[in-house]
Amino acid sequence: MHRFYAPDIAVNGTLPEEESRHAVKVLRMAEGDELEVVDGRGNLYRCHVTMAHQKHTQVAIDNTEHVVPHWRRRLTLAVAPTKNLDRMEWLVEKAVEVGVDRIVPLLCEHSERRVLKTERLTKIMVSAMKQSLKATLPQLDELTPLDELLAEAATGDRFVAYCDESLPREQRRELAREVCADRDTTLLIGPEGDFSPAEVERLVAAGFIPVTLGESRLRTETAALVGLVVLHNAVY
Repeated sequence: MHRFYAPDIAVNGTLPEEESRHAVKVLRMAEGDELEVVDGRGNLYRCHVTMAHQKHTQVAIDNTEHVVPHWRRRLTLAVAPTKNLDRMEWLVEKAVEVGVDRIVPLLCEHSERRVLKTERLTKIMVSAMKQSLKATLPQLDELTPLDELLAEAATGDRFVAYCDESLPREQRRELAREVCADRDTTLLIGPEGDFSPAEVERLVAAGFIPVTLGESRLRTETAALVGLVVLHNAVY
């Protein structure tokens, strides 16, 4: 069954213009056709079309279900956007497919990208949410300076992954051995130039646990996705 995103569906029973156009012009949906609609807040609505219109398709809600994410705690991925925006878009898509609650684009000392428009990233997240059959749209923050993130109240487990060879490797633990499956978790991944030594010092002083993702040197977007998969695979 085709799935659509309409954050106000419970209020107005109408698909947004872009979703209406896709339903009518691409999928050729007509009155009486069944569809699923999610509102991005965890609610799944099973509906049928009452008026097919390429700008404002009307639907009637037949059934409502609250869909709880399959992971058991809140997962936050904070990552410095890559210089190549395509790589960041790829990461955001895959992170939503795997499962994440919040994505924080980080601005760090060595950041290659210091401006980020989130409109297209949001569209990619909506598409990934629908494709992966989820009903909750993750929170996407604006580009956030690292110190601003550090100023947030500490909650749950917090990890920072880095690969700077000048920083003692023995200070870092294996992420897979540190993750707890029932605690909220935040994972920080630095830019292509990695976190600076001063940034790592501030993070550790703030309570972040230095971790490694293995022996390979990974690209920023690869490290972020690998880290997220490790968080999902936590069993204790």
